[in-house]
Amino acid sequence: MAKYNQPDPRNAETWCWVNGLVRREEAKVSVLDSVVQGGDAVWEGLRVSQGRIFQLTEHLTRLHKSAHALMFVNVPGMDEIQDAVFQTLEANNMTDGVHIRLTLTRGKKSTSGMDPRLNIFGSTLIVLPEYKGAVYGSGEIRLITSSIRRNSPTFLDSKIHHNNLLNNILAKIQANHAGADDALMLDDRGFIAETNATNVFFVQGGELCTPFGHACLPGLTREYALTLAERLGIPAREGDFSLTELYNADEAFTTGTMGGLAHIVEVDGRRIGPADRNGPGPITQMLQAAYPEHIPSVPLPFAVL
Repeated sequence: MAKYNQPDPRNAETWCWVNGLVRREEAKVSVLDSVVQGGDAVWEGLRVSQGRIFQLTEHLTRLHKSAHALMFVNVPGMDEIQDAVFQTLEANNMTDGVHIRLTLTRGKKSTSGMDPRLNIFGSTLIVLPEYKGAVYGSGEIRLITSSIRRNSPTFLDSKIHHNNLLNNILAKIQANHAGADDALMLDDRGFIAETNATNVFFVQGGELCTPFGHACLPGLTREYALTLAERLGIPAREGDFSLTELYNADEAFTTGTMGGLAHIVEVDGRRIGPADRNGPGPITQMLQAAYPEHIPSVPLPFAVL
């Protein structure tokens, strides 16, 4: 496990939000909540840095779209969710180096069962802020290819940012047993989709490539990386890409809210890029440098900038 994923003692006795402020140690949801009964929830990960939340509007918009796709009812509005996030951060005086796990469940049921008509109490909103560094520590990661395939829209559309993450977890278990940082997941046709936790990019001949969003979540950091590439004059395209193309890439990296842009050094034992290169390739470095400078963010109303 990456060193920055270890528990941080500063998180003890902090405030979180479960339909209202509550101490972390006392926070709970009902045994009848849909997230317990069937993983019936949607979520977002938010990054707080230097008094600002990265891509807050974009994350809340995606949360609402996911809830709409799953036909949640009595969903709190974006302003209400944003206010809950701000209140929770202010209660903890958290302004930097913080990750928020934002979860919206279909809510508590009247009795145990799968039928959404049993959900008569409205949604449950959970805001869990934690002091937490970048998920990959040094930013250099090694991947193995998992035998677990990423969902296609035929089964469960990855564009719904849902809490049914068992196939990702099974892939991560394989990575753990292989001693790798994460697992690369293919789609049902054998093309690269994403890792168990992030989107994937690689560079070949000066061109930036990333898989189509057929069987992966088209992540917000992924979208931002493509925007940055356009600003920097880096040619980029989406496509169906095989493992062989990734193995022979000049450089590669992952994108995600928790890890930013993390340099991939190895996939299935194949080194990515020249053997004598230390650190990320030149295009990865360009994007990593530009990433924090231009990313859309919302200031915390209580923070002194």
